[in-house]
Amino acid sequence: MPANFKCPLLIVFFMLSLSLSGQIDGNSKKTLSTAKKSHEAEEKKTVTSFYNLYNTGEEKRALKNVKTFLKEAKYPANKASLTLLQAYYYNKRAILDSSIYYTDQALKFNTKITNDSLKNRLLSLGYNLMGINYKKKGLFEISKKWHLKGLVTSQKHKETNLYYTHLHGLASIYKALGDNTNALKSYKECLEYKKDDEIRLGSYINLGDIYSDSKDYEKGNYYYNLGKQLSEKTNNQQARAVIALSIGTNYQLQQKTTDALKIYDEVVSIADKNELNQIALIARGNIGDVYIDLKNFKDAKVIFSDALQKAINFGYLDNQVYFYDELKKIAVLEEDYKSAFNYLTKSTKVKDSVNKIQKIKEINELEIKYKTAQREKEIRLLQFDNTTKKLELEKQQEAIENMNLQEEISQKITENTILFFQNSSQKKLSEISLLKKDQQLKSLQIEQEKETKLLTIFGFLIVLIPIIGLLLQYYKRLKTQRLLNIQQAEISTQNINNLLKDQELKLIKASISGQDKERQRISQELHDSIGGNLAAIKLQLNHLVISSSPKIKNLTALLDETYQQVRNLSHTLIPKKFTHHKFCEVLESYFNNIGEASNIKTDFTAYPKREIDALHEEIQIEIFKIIQELLTNTIKHAKASKMDLQLNLVENVLNILFEDNGIGFNPENYRPGIGIMNLENRIVKLNGSFLMDSKLKRGTIANIEIPVLRLSNAENETTKGINVKKQLDNLTKF
Repeated sequence: MPANFKCPLLIVFFMLSLSLSGQIDGNSKKTLSTAKKSHEAEEKKTVTSFYNLYNTGEEKRALKNVKTFLKEAKYPANKASLTLLQAYYYNKRAILDSSIYYTDQALKFNTKITNDSLKNRLLSLGYNLMGINYKKKGLFEISKKWHLKGLVTSQKHKETNLYYTHLHGLASIYKALGDNTNALKSYKECLEYKKDDEIRLGSYINLGDIYSDSKDYEKGNYYYNLGKQLSEKTNNQQARAVIALSIGTNYQLQQKTTDALKIYDEVVSIADKNELNQIALIARGNIGDVYIDLKNFKDAKVIFSDALQKAINFGYLDNQVYFYDELKKIAVLEEDYKSAFNYLTKSTKVKDSVNKIQKIKEINELEIKYKTAQREKEIRLLQFDNTTKKLELEKQQEAIENMNLQEEISQKITENTILFFQNSSQKKLSEISLLKKDQQLKSLQIEQEKETKLLTIFGFLIVLIPIIGLLLQYYKRLKTQRLLNIQQAEISTQNINNLLKDQELKLIKASISGQDKERQRISQELHDSIGGNLAAIKLQLNHLVISSSPKIKNLTALLDETYQQVRNLSHTLIPKKFTHHKFCEVLESYFNNIGEASNIKTDFTAYPKREIDALHEEIQIEIFKIIQELLTNTIKHAKASKMDLQLNLVENVLNILFEDNGIGFNPENYRPGIGIMNLENRIVKLNGSFLMDSKLKRGTIANIEIPVLRLSNAENETTKGINVKKQLDNLTKF
């Protein structure tokens, strides 16, 4: 089966040669003479006639005319075309060494062609022919090298058609080397080129062959069917027949005999209609093979006998051998050994005649090779004679040029002597004039010296005046600089005093915050310790049997009074900052002071501040204590470098979001301490919710939500007064 249905390269090059010579006409310069143009046109017509002769079947006559005309051809593009024609002639007859030689000669004309586009197309075509020659010789690696060079050249100069021609040739090399991966990749890339149906058709067939060889019959049939559609579109009946033959072979390998016979009948019909005799014989042979597999020997003999007669009529010896062997196989299966021996004898006879013909062909090829070698020697001798004649002519021209140079030298010597005498007389006249000029120069020098003295005096005065001005300016600057230094010293002393005052303020604030903390600690102790003990004593007295006695009642009343005093004292000791300052400002100052004292970066945000500042004071105090507990816990345990605190009041719910970037903890193994338990109790008293989330080495987040009521909203106070009272009552309980 043919691997590529690309149109014959010779016809392609014939079309190229017409365009080459046409482009030479179009690009010819106006300076060319009419005679030269007419000669070039005549030479182009002659080259075209040789290509027409070759393509009409008179190849030997065309070759003879080319060899004769090459001695007279002058234009490099036409010489390249004629030399490549010889290369294609020998390639077609498988005289590959001669084809390679003439292709190489054609490529050498590349240096003499001035038109870049012609030069590049010649290179690409030559590289392609080299690749085809070496593939036929079985030297696949060398063939691959030439196709790769052709790809680079055609891609560099944007010759798209030649690029895909080389890519298709390279893919066939990959296929021959068994490199199916690169072959598939290259053939699929060829399918992207929509301007050449024959490149695409050959790619479809080869892709189908590769997949069929690897027993992927479904994908093989897919590409065969695509090729079949394209062959029907372009009316390429030969490709259509070959593709159908491949599809039938796939069905036969899959033992789908009915489908295979149907396809083979279609191949026979197409081949007979278009006189594709050899394809028709192959299809008939495949039909006979199917009948043998089905053990239908009668129909198989009829098919093979009919195909054998056609092979004899057409003179296809290889097919005759195949059909005799198949008939012999059927006779053996039917145990008709006499007929089998008869078919074997005829097959052997045809094989002997094939061998004889091949020997004669080899002798003819050797004779042709010998003749081409002799002609090449003659061509080289003629070239050597031409070069020697050119050298002799060049030597004669050099001798004539030397004679002319000697005459010119003698003329120049006489001219120099005349000029010498003329120069000597002119020198004397010039000396006299120089003496007069010297006297004039001396008088001018005396006058110039006087003028220079006056100019130096004036120049000195001009330079001295700005220097005095600069000195005065410098003195003024020194004076102003001194005043500036005095002012800067005064400013620096003021800054120092301001800094000292700021430090004193900070110390005062620190002492105040320390006092507040101490008062708060004492308040907490009174509230938690003494208040708790008093509550316990009262509880025990209430459970005594004699609790109804007047003494016990007096003790209980006394305990209540003492408890109320302790409670009032603890609440009194709590810092009353919020009555004098806004709650958010106090909280932000406290939060930032804690951060500075512990070298922790802090960030505080509150929204809306006005409404948060308007909350009930006791709720503010509880929020303050909650934040204190969160800060204390972070400073003690978290080892954090940053703390963030956010207060958000939305729809009467205060959200406290506290976050640090400390070491964190595992919530599953965490057991809350006393501080966190107190914190949770405070939040419960405020009817709030508390959620703490933490991960090891990722910090801790505390999210607290407390329902509150803003004092500035009178309507809410009246509608939700019960809830506020309940919340405040919870705060006053132990």
